[in-house]
Amino acid sequence: MEKALNESSENQLLAKVKRLPENPGVYIMRDCDGRIIYVGKAVNLKNRVRSYFNKSQDQSFKLTHMVPRIKDFDYFITASEEEALILELNLIKRHKPYYNIRLKDDKTFPYLKISLNEDYPSLRITRKLEDDGARYFGPFSSTHSIKQTLKIIKEIFPFRSCVKDLSKKLARPCLEYDIHKCPGPCINAVSPEEYNESIMRLILFLEGKQEKVVRQLENNMQQAAAKLEYEKAAVLRDQIKAVKEVINWQKLATRVKGEQDVIAFAQEKDMAYAQIFFIRSGRIIGREGFTMQGTLSEEAMQVMTDFVKQFYSSATYVPSLILLQYPILDKAVIEGWLAKKKGSAVKIQSPLRGDKKQLVDTAALNAKRGLEELKIKQISGQSGINAALEELQKTLDMTALPHRIEGYDISNIQGKDAVGSMVVFEKGRPKTAHYRRFKIKTLQQPNDYAMMQEVIRRRFGRYRDSRQETADTWKIIPDLILIDGGKGQVSSVMEILKDIEIDSLHVIGLAKENEEIFTPGASLPIVLPKNSPALQLLQRVRDEAHRFAVGYHHNLHKKKTFVSALDGVPGIGPARKKALLKQFGSVSGIKSASIEELSAVKGLNAALAQRLKEYL
Repeated sequence: MEKALNESSENQLLAKVKRLPENPGVYIMRDCDGRIIYVGKAVNLKNRVRSYFNKSQDQSFKLTHMVPRIKDFDYFITASEEEALILELNLIKRHKPYYNIRLKDDKTFPYLKISLNEDYPSLRITRKLEDDGARYFGPFSSTHSIKQTLKIIKEIFPFRSCVKDLSKKLARPCLEYDIHKCPGPCINAVSPEEYNESIMRLILFLEGKQEKVVRQLENNMQQAAAKLEYEKAAVLRDQIKAVKEVINWQKLATRVKGEQDVIAFAQEKDMAYAQIFFIRSGRIIGREGFTMQGTLSEEAMQVMTDFVKQFYSSATYVPSLILLQYPILDKAVIEGWLAKKKGSAVKIQSPLRGDKKQLVDTAALNAKRGLEELKIKQISGQSGINAALEELQKTLDMTALPHRIEGYDISNIQGKDAVGSMVVFEKGRPKTAHYRRFKIKTLQQPNDYAMMQEVIRRRFGRYRDSRQETADTWKIIPDLILIDGGKGQVSSVMEILKDIEIDSLHVIGLAKENEEIFTPGASLPIVLPKNSPALQLLQRVRDEAHRFAVGYHHNLHKKKTFVSALDGVPGIGPARKKALLKQFGSVSGIKSASIEELSAVKGLNAALAQRLKEYL
């Protein structure tokens, strides 16, 4: 009976699909309770919606789970793709469908509001954008970000942050005036013209036009000095000094010019963390991080596309150039939409080389770090580090909490440049000062078991040898050892510990494929729920050990590759190798450099540059 009902429902859906128009528009998928579970846009509604029910087509993980839940759909016809994009954004923001990628809590993003419609504009934090003549900056990821910004600019450009009725003159000002954080409009200590002039400079400062601010201040200072207004000139001098200090702080080693936003993200399972660098006049003037949900099994292009659309739908400023870690879908449509929003042309690029690529890589590294920090906070926020440790103690039948956990991993390419890593977590948090790296010495062929045995032998051999010496990090015994691997890895480690007569340690393996926990002597693994705080903590330790090992391996491999390629060049010693690497980054970079560029490197002349070029 149920099967017949399902078939009838599916037939009705397919019949409805056939009646769809071939216009651009937006479609809304609903479940059996009428809830909106997905919103999408299409150039051709019929073709796009029909693709969901094409059983012969290989479907992604998300579609495999979503399509069976679709029991009905609605649609809107639009006049263009751009209208469809705007409607799609509004519907996603309003309904937050489960299967859409979405910025977390985007409706509550804070903005900095400057109320220009007042005689003495004030600066406030708001979560609501209004068409009220005020100037808005944002969105920011948190109120903390805005408060940090206000802290900097209030030192340079004092402004009022109160809500007092300034039509009535007060007898005495507040403390903000006494500590020079407010010019005192409440006691008429500053005229509306002077105050607004300062606010305009503040706006230029927030826009990244600090040089223009400096020029204005210097001009005003000279005028004040000419009029013998030395006290006013001194205040302007201090402001110039403060702005220049900020400019120096913001400078980045980049030759990229103009205004641009640089966006990259790091993704893991159902969550992604995006990092945006805001560059104005060739300098990074700020950055923000945002969390995205619903990214499970999504392609990088799709995640990037959805982030760009959702972020700029509420952004108060659009730069002329947007640099992205990955290309986006519907690029021409999105560029057109952003150009209308800005009032001039907007270009979107995904650079593959040069200074722009370097900026994107920097943003990507920051995004990766941001995601790591977010995972740590999540563990703390969900049920606490102590809950994770208590669950581990209970799951592994330990007599005490595993306050110190050591994680181990091996990294190699067919046995070459093999390294091992040891990371330490104390009370659930990384203890980076105790991290250790091991260069594998006894093996040249790939053998992860034997390599792990060497690392464990060396680590706990040092513990055994140091027991009679003064305390150091090698002398600390862990409560729990975590190995990246399964039953075989655990057995090989136990074999070494027994051989060096340290057989009282708790050792477990965490296998990546199914996230199963293996313990010595047990025939079956322990399987914890995916939302288990204990499992998340173990994954964090395992991933950190892997990151640390891979980073060390890459450094060794890069150094070895670079050095060996230049070893045979007469006249190229360690210092010149280092200078070449610093200048060109790699052997391929040196190969592509001209004789003139090589000659410009410190320590090289034209003859040596010619010899190097010929050799390579």
